Amino acid sequence: MSGFPRGRTAIVGIDLCGTDSQSGLSAIELLAKASIGAIADAGLRVGDIDAVFSTLPEDPFSAMSVPEYLGIRPKLVESTRTGGSAFQIHAMWAALALDAGLCDAVLICYGSNQRSGAGGLVRSGGLPFPYEAPYKPRNPTTAYALAAQRHMHEYGTTRAHLAEVAVAARKWAQLNPLANLRDDLTIEDVLSARMVSDPLTVRDCCLVTDGAAAVVMTRADRARDLKRDPVFLLGAASATWHRNISQLADLTVTATSEAAPRAYAQAGVGPSDIDVVQLYDAFTINTILFLEDLGFCPKGEGGRFVEQGAIAPGGRLPVNTNGGGLSFAHPGMYGLFTMIEAAVQLRGTANERQIEGANLALAHGNGGVLSSQAVTIWGTTATL
Repeated sequence: MSGFPRGRTAIVGIDLCGTDSQSGLSAIELLAKASIGAIADAGLRVGDIDAVFSTLPEDPFSAMSVPEYLGIRPKLVESTRTGGSAFQIHAMWAALALDAGLCDAVLICYGSNQRSGAGGLVRSGGLPFPYEAPYKPRNPTTAYALAAQRHMHEYGTTRAHLAEVAVAARKWAQLNPLANLRDDLTIEDVLSARMVSDPLTVRDCCLVTDGAAAVVMTRADRARDLKRDPVFLLGAASATWHRNISQLADLTVTATSEAAPRAYAQAGVGPSDIDVVQLYDAFTINTILFLEDLGFCPKGEGGRFVEQGAIAPGGRLPVNTNGGGLSFAHPGMYGLFTMIEAAVQLRGTANERQIEGANLALAHGNGGVLSSQAVTIWGTTATL
């Protein structure tokens, strides 16, 4: 029997902003704008928030600076830094804290102006790893290229398989008016694009954008009285296997394979029950690895699984329905955006990209270089 409070907490407010990278705002200003929007979306006031779980790329003290900026004196703060998986971990801790009565309304928030402010990828710090630094890797791309090369070697995965992931993401992005890239993209376009780190071309790599996102969570009994349909957290689990890619025992298997079974068990569902999947697609190889490790196909079959538009609109499994980090936006840490798209789908407000009858959504986070993995499973009232 799992001790996780299945369905006893829910997302009740969501918002995102700044993904067009033209706001002219700082990271914390973007964060505040999304946070205020999410609180209003829930029908709450800033003063109703009594827990703040926050991340800012260049601020190790965001647990204090964000509440101060928003004018909140929280009972509880959290600022776990595992990269892009942090927000799924925040949701897990928020559910436990809410269920324990430690707080009543949790704001989970993130903001970055890495493109407009810095002009490129903002690195979050960390010392060079002495066993990798002599080889001068161009991380994070080099690390993911290693995983892609190994998967190709072990299982016959091809560059065209990787390109299928990018093309599917672009087709979803074309249905999302907020997506950064909406022009046509073909398999050949991906294959012929500028090589960044073999076998990954620039079209195999995520965007570099600004962006902020926020969600508000509360207990289910209160959630039902608020103005939006609640999106209930049914299961959440994480696993961390390494920090540096050279310490990953098998480059084709990630810690998602450990976290996913626990999340499924908590939720009481399996991969075949999931209606829509939101994955952390910083690189095209990610989607293939995570589909395998989440149990949607056997290990080694991910490349063949995504063939012929299988994860694109009209395919057998809707994956990254907002366009993902490859075509929608990627402001440094993307995990909160997968949770927001899961909530949008379960609310039934995704418009052209809406998956009809979606009741169960999986939102995944990846941190570091395939280092920290977290899986959350969300459901509508029908799943309780």
